[in-house]
Amino acid sequence: MAYATKADIITIYSEDVLYVADRDGDGVSDDAAIERALSSASDEIDSYLGVRFTVPYSHPSEILTQLCVDMAIYRLANTRDVMTETIKDRYNDSIKHLIRISDGKATLPSPPTAEGEEPDPQFEAAQPIVQTGPERLFTREKTRGL
Repeated sequence: MAYATKADIITIYSEDVLYVADRDGDGVSDDAAIERALSSASDEIDSYLGVRFTVPYSHPSEILTQLCVDMAIYRLANTRDVMTETIKDRYNDSIKHLIRISDGKATLPSPPTAEGEEPDPQFEAAQPIVQTGPERLFTREKTRGL
């Protein structure tokens, strides 16, 4: 399941960016290449999200759509040899953000739930682990004066 579509690319960056998907040079983007790039980008996203969430992610947010679009454009530009620094930077920023999510330093927005509805268990796994233990034997108060 791709986290973005060709329409998302056009909405975010306009149709002009699809020059990177023109495989035969006729000025028309190759839809099959776009779908492959979006699918590949989604798989890469899943490889990062799979550390903390059940994948494929069932409630893709705008963040995932943006990351998927940037990663797909990078793949398309790389195969057509029309890479720019902006495209590289967007891809690298996407990877950095995915790493922060997988490390627990960033999170994905959870979908709103209706009143009385149970939250998606997929988000329960994303909660931090809290560990407790016995009372400390040596504290500042207990060792004062030693």
